[in-house]
Amino acid sequence: MDRNLTIFLIAMVALIVLTPIGLIATGSAYGEWDSDTIQQAVGYVPAGLQSLSGLWNAPLADYGFPGQGDTMADATPGYIFSAIVGVVVVGGLVYVAGKFFIKKDSDQ
Repeated sequence: MDRNLTIFLIAMVALIVLTPIGLIATGSAYGEWDSDTIQQAVGYVPAGLQSLSGLWNAPLADYGFPGQGDTMADATPGYIFSAIVGVVVVGGLVYVAGKFFIKKDSDQ
């Protein structure tokens, strides 16, 4: 295996394992606010954001599996699972885009 790929994979595994560190932080994650939180923070919700607020619901709300407790030990598997899914989805998209652009350059 290529040395750079090995380093990249080790870094990704380390980041996945460290993902539950966010459970230690207080407050909410930046950019993961619902319209109620935005209303409390800034006093209003933009109309466009309000109209789109119900468009998407996370498959794992708060990164947890259904029926889990609220402790850090209970939430850790959901965080790690979500990180793995995120790495696989984003990595797959980057891989497909890379294949597309490499093929496009070789055709010229």
